[in-house]
Amino acid sequence: MRKYKNQKEKKLAEIYCNGCGKKITIKNEMIQEGMFHGEILWGYFSNKDTEHHEFDLCEACYDRITADFVIPLTVKKEKELL
Repeated sequence: MRKYKNQKEKKLAEIYCNGCGKKITIKNEMIQEGMFHGEILWGYFSNKDTEHHEFDLCEACYDRITADFVIPLTVKKEKELL
């Protein structure tokens, strides 16, 4: 869950993990720890047609949720982060 200083300019003030409620560390509007942001606009063939969902997970909640996947994640190592 994201909170903004200024809703118009989308200046980030706080982020909370939707899974456990942990406050994610932010310094100068930059996220300072591992987290996952998910966002989807549901389409015609879903039961959530036209709904826009958005959530944030801390790294621990991401690991807990993805560990339960029947088909494991595809993980690739990057040589550098841009």
